[in-house]
Amino acid sequence: MTIDILDLITEKGGNPETVKESQRKRGESVELVDEVIEMYQAWVKSKSLQLFEWGAHGMGFDLNQLNKQTNALQKEIGAKKKAKEDASELLGQKEGLDAQITAAKKSVAEAETAMRTKCANIGNIVGPKVPVSQTEDDNAVVRTWHPDGPNRQVEQKKDILAHHEVMLRLDMIDMERGQKIAGHRGYFLINDGVDLNQALINYGLDFLRKREYKRIQPPFFMRKDAMAKTAQLSQFDEELYKVTGDEDDKYLIATSEQPISAYHSDEWFESPEKQLPIKYCGYSTCFRKEAGSHGKDTWGIFRVHQFEKVEQFCITDPEKSWEMFDHMVANSEEFYQSLGLAYRLVAIVSGALNLAAAQKYDLEAWFPFQGAYKELVSSSNCTDYQARRLEVRCGLKKQGETRKVYVHMLNGTMTATERSLCCLVENWQTPEVQQVHHKSGFVLLTDYWMIFKGLTIPPVLRPYMQGREFLPWVKELPKGLQKKKQ
Repeated sequence: MTIDILDLITEKGGNPETVKESQRKRGESVELVDEVIEMYQAWVKSKSLQLFEWGAHGMGFDLNQLNKQTNALQKEIGAKKKAKEDASELLGQKEGLDAQITAAKKSVAEAETAMRTKCANIGNIVGPKVPVSQTEDDNAVVRTWHPDGPNRQVEQKKDILAHHEVMLRLDMIDMERGQKIAGHRGYFLINDGVDLNQALINYGLDFLRKREYKRIQPPFFMRKDAMAKTAQLSQFDEELYKVTGDEDDKYLIATSEQPISAYHSDEWFESPEKQLPIKYCGYSTCFRKEAGSHGKDTWGIFRVHQFEKVEQFCITDPEKSWEMFDHMVANSEEFYQSLGLAYRLVAIVSGALNLAAAQKYDLEAWFPFQGAYKELVSSSNCTDYQARRLEVRCGLKKQGETRKVYVHMLNGTMTATERSLCCLVENWQTPEVQQVHHKSGFVLLTDYWMIFKGLTIPPVLRPYMQGREFLPWVKELPKGLQKKKQ
């Protein structure tokens, strides 16, 4: 992933001040821009003039001149051999020139690699609507939604159970045995936990299929060279699990965005007006170390190392990516509205954006027991930042254009199902008493009011739950289970 180096070079039509201002907004190094510019200038110079040291003196060699000398020598050698004369001296000279050219080309290539590696640490240009701040306390609320109407306010409820307690009473998870087998944050989904998780997956897939998304299930691991083109370097240590096998080392995916972004690598959409946009609905199991979240969100299955996710991933013409961003955000909102979950949509501040994102919105749903909004969805427009490293081109070069044009790539969570499940059960648990009509159609005082405690299944999920509407408690909470603030 990288920006266009030519954006830093004034002589090539770039504006380094724009990149520096973006770095300031991110709270990242501005000096890095100047360092890359210096490396670019040295690299360009080295392509035409490569310096070798001989003894105590430096001697410059023009690579073009060296190639001309080599060609001339080759002709002389050919003439000597044709005349059956000794060409050993000329062959020695050519061998020396060949060695110089090889060394010069290697040096130039190393300089380019170093330059591009450093450039990859410069973030994407921050979008014009991104709130500028270094603290997430300044994330801007774009809008809120409540299932009971626009004037209804969210409220904390202490007379209900936390999400992990609901799941325990429904016998949906086994955390104790999960941690015994898999270690920290390990879990088993069991019984209706499996069914409800699958219901969310299948509903998410159907939801996007109806919106003309192509379903895709990617590999769960990637080669290191492929992963390096789509993941930040910091993710390798903080987020990604390494898998060692008979072949080259591989990395487990943290999101289907990673393999899907590389799906069209080294491809060229020559007719974007016909070929784009492409809207993918990715489904995969995901694996994350969560190295930077020790002690955070420790209840239940909200933050775990292995989870399922349905993902939106879209590829567009550069002129249409912001329109697609709005479309993807609207899909996420409609999905959680259909589940009846109150939420707020927030614009993430510049200092919290990952390097690839030009803008990011989070959808944070309300957890009533905890009295807090928590992130369920992240949607990002990465513009051409990913596509450039992956070499996914867009359109034929027009007259007067001097640069390659790349597609824009966007990603957005539809549902990370284990986390969505936490929010769903905390919101849809039933009150102490529920009114139920007797199946016979005759209303008797003794059976009109019936006590039901458990979980009401959201209507949109019932077709995926064998038509069931309600899951009753099946067990008591473990003794000594403590409620604590997350």
